[in-house]
Amino acid sequence: MSSPVSHALTRGVRVDVRSAYVPERSTPESGYFFFAYRVQITNESDIAVKLLSRHWVITDGEGNREDVRGPGVVGEQPFLAPSDTFTYTSACPLRTRNGTMAGSFQMLDINGERFDAEVGVFDLVYPKSLD
Repeated sequence: MSSPVSHALTRGVRVDVRSAYVPERSTPESGYFFFAYRVQITNESDIAVKLLSRHWVITDGEGNREDVRGPGVVGEQPFLAPSDTFTYTSACPLRTRNGTMAGSFQMLDINGERFDAEVGVFDLVYPKSLD
């Protein structure tokens, strides 16, 4: 069963994501489906971490895969002390009515150790995909 929500916990860094179809930015008759997603990153560990970069794996409904990598998120590299939360919203256009996203955030902890905080798979679903 598909879900527009994902939850993942890696070394005390919780990543929760929720996606939504944005009809006012989409033109289904032209094969353009626009999805927004909200990411909430919470540091549940005992030490501070900094988000360095992102890696998204976007797969459309035909199985075409795109890897998107870059520094930070929405132009920021947030520092999260224990119990801090950082939330941002971004978007993803697709040529198909549905798809999936997953990925990771490269983190750096206060001790200088790098690790990848997982982003679980979540679905991008056009509400009338049963048409």
